[in-house]
Amino acid sequence: MRTLRALPLIVVGLCLVSSVASAQSTPSPVPSTQQPAAGANSFTEAQAQERIEKAGFTEVKGLKKDDQGIWRGTAMQSGKQVNVALDFQGNVAANP
Repeated sequence: MRTLRALPLIVVGLCLVSSVASAQSTPSPVPSTQQPAAGANSFTEAQAQERIEKAGFTEVKGLKKDDQGIWRGTAMQSGKQVNVALDFQGNVAANP
């Protein structure tokens, strides 16, 4: 009987631990329509491409870091070629 009373507490505890763990995971970058922020960018070209692909783009090409520290190139999104950019904060923007 004592075990049955503790069961709801165990379930609640597991739910809390699960929600805390998921809140601490790093979210995938989401494409934005905002202009990318200028700043000192420490991403390598490979890292920039990876972040852009994680945001849902494919066929990322022609990445070049501009004088504002923003990685710019082209990629495919929903079957259409778009301009993409990655700023120093890791924000991905389409058609900037």
